[in-house]
Amino acid sequence: MGRILVVEDVAAVREFVRRALVHEGHDVSVAEDGSRALEELAESGPYDLLLTDIVMPGIDGIALALKGAKE
Repeated sequence: MGRILVVEDVAAVREFVRRALVHEGHDVSVAEDGSRALEELAESGPYDLLLTDIVMPGIDGIALALKGAKE
């Protein structure tokens, strides 16, 4: 299965999505905001899928996707 990075600022939603994806056999990492997601991408290398909230404090999901694609 794939490596997925889930980025969501609402803890309950983040955990729900993580559990559902793990249940399906995926290797899932999580981040609570765009800044932490960029750190995770730099530390852990590429992911197969970036699943992100759009509206978050700091770096929003669209900016994260654009920056993450360059990492």
